[in-house]
Amino acid sequence: MAKLEISELDFDDIKTNFKTYLQQQDEFKDYNLEGSGLSILLDLLAYNTHYLAYNANMLANEMFLDSADLRNSIVSQAAALGYTPTSPTASKANIDIVVNNATGSSLTMPRGTAFTTTIDEETYQFVTNTAIAITPSAGVYRFSNVDIYEGTLVNYQYTVNTSDPDQRFIIPSVNADTATLTVQVQTSSGDTTTNTFTKATSITELNSTSKVYFLKEVEDGRFEINFGDGIIGQSLSNGNLVILKYVVTNKTAGNSANSFSLATNIGGFSNVTITTNTAANGGAESQTKQSIKFTAPKFYAAQDRTVTVNDYKARVIQLYPNAKSVSVWGGEDNDTPYYGRVYISINPNSGINLTETAKTNLVTQLKKYNVASVTPTIVDPLTTDLVLTVTAKYDENSTTKSSATIKSNIITTITNFNSDTLQKFDGVFRYSKVTGLIDDTDSSILSNVTTLKMRQDLTPTLGTSINYEIKYNNAVYHPHAGHTFVLETTGFKIDGDTSNIWYFDDDGNGNVRRYRFVSGTRTYADNSAGTINYTTGVITINAINIASIENVRGAASSVIEFSVPPNSNDIVPVRNQVLNIDVANSLVTVEADDFVGGSANAGVGYNTTSSY
Repeated sequence: MAKLEISELDFDDIKTNFKTYLQQQDEFKDYNLEGSGLSILLDLLAYNTHYLAYNANMLANEMFLDSADLRNSIVSQAAALGYTPTSPTASKANIDIVVNNATGSSLTMPRGTAFTTTIDEETYQFVTNTAIAITPSAGVYRFSNVDIYEGTLVNYQYTVNTSDPDQRFIIPSVNADTATLTVQVQTSSGDTTTNTFTKATSITELNSTSKVYFLKEVEDGRFEINFGDGIIGQSLSNGNLVILKYVVTNKTAGNSANSFSLATNIGGFSNVTITTNTAANGGAESQTKQSIKFTAPKFYAAQDRTVTVNDYKARVIQLYPNAKSVSVWGGEDNDTPYYGRVYISINPNSGINLTETAKTNLVTQLKKYNVASVTPTIVDPLTTDLVLTVTAKYDENSTTKSSATIKSNIITTITNFNSDTLQKFDGVFRYSKVTGLIDDTDSSILSNVTTLKMRQDLTPTLGTSINYEIKYNNAVYHPHAGHTFVLETTGFKIDGDTSNIWYFDDDGNGNVRRYRFVSGTRTYADNSAGTINYTTGVITINAINIASIENVRGAASSVIEFSVPPNSNDIVPVRNQVLNIDVANSLVTVEADDFVGGSANAGVGYNTTSSY
């Protein structure tokens, strides 16, 4: 008896199986299945089968965290692991406020007091999230270390209806920052007795009277608040009022704001002096799908404690949602082993380094998850800039684009690679990948020759004699002993010598030298100014008192640039190192190549050049 093969999933294979099956039946063995109306019916049947198989496959994928693609599916699977994704986060700044014309024995700044700032000609509002009361000191009314959040403070209220089994308490705005959320339950509209409920992070210490709420992400990226059932957490009663207060934010838009003005008044007084302690930072989008898929299993494995490197990674991502990437390593793996410490480096989505306040807050939040003998230490990312020199040749007869247009497209290619692949702790610079992407930028590009240098920026302590260390964490090109001038630096002046501009280079044998130019010739003042380890990529500069820094590329600079060629064109970041292509200072040259396909003009040269 003929059997229908059901293992195929592609349309053509399904239709072929149908035809094979019918041709084996006595009723259809003489039919021309390609030239008859049956072909259309077979198409319809094959399409229907293909759609059903596709839908079944997609449905199966959405049932597992690793293969799910829809955000709702990913969030649901993460919830089963006890993980709640982070919401959008408001930029936060810290300010001091002195009310100059205040009177009275005390002064209260209410929750929601508004301040304004301007970024790129756009005005943004910042608000306080708590009420603050002070008494004057020596006649001065000062509010110190006030946290303000970018956005609008919103109050939203529900009336509990226990007869409605479908009632839900959902934060209606998708841009609500749940870190600013306050949940209060009022007894009734006639009884204003109010209790504040706190977010539950663990159920191990909860009982029937615990005033807690549970938070989870639901459809469309919004968040829902759930309350206890009377066994785990206090339950609500009919007629209770659920009051939600939170900040709706513009996410990253407020980052970097550092000048604020009072938008309303404080206790009726509006003459104020505002000092910014910490510029606005930390504004972030809601957690991405990929980040949820990465973090949720590690969060579950951590079980409310931080022991392994992955435990710390998962917890830091949850506590600091503005992190673009996180690197964690044990003190025993540090360059100088320091047992009993765990080192954490965070590369934020906005800004370069975490503020000292943000570091302190993060360490404080980590303490309750730490093993007692381990001390978390936050270190700043170490950025290594890569400066590229690209020479691309193209066939001008195969394109209508100018060399300037192709150059611009190549710069875009490099910029996209920089933002998509690099600028994070595990972002490896693969030379062949980059040159391949450059070739693929336009079909007319025939080839490219790309070289690179690694650059570290040293910010010296002016007016102080101090040692310095520069780490590339990658080997430096040094083909043989005595191969000089591997190291290049920008200029500086030293204490006691205001006329000469000094530089560093190397002698090819591991010594760093300090020199100046006299009539275009290098004249050395110190042949043992430091050392360079070509294998490890570590440069040490002996104690030197730097008085000032020379302009770099015609502009004032606060850093001395140290540049070296790498031994390998593949650059691998280590620990807290982040690679970044300095696109603005890389050189891109596009040349039309006349030597194409045996052209009669071969060897004549190039007729168009455009540089960046």
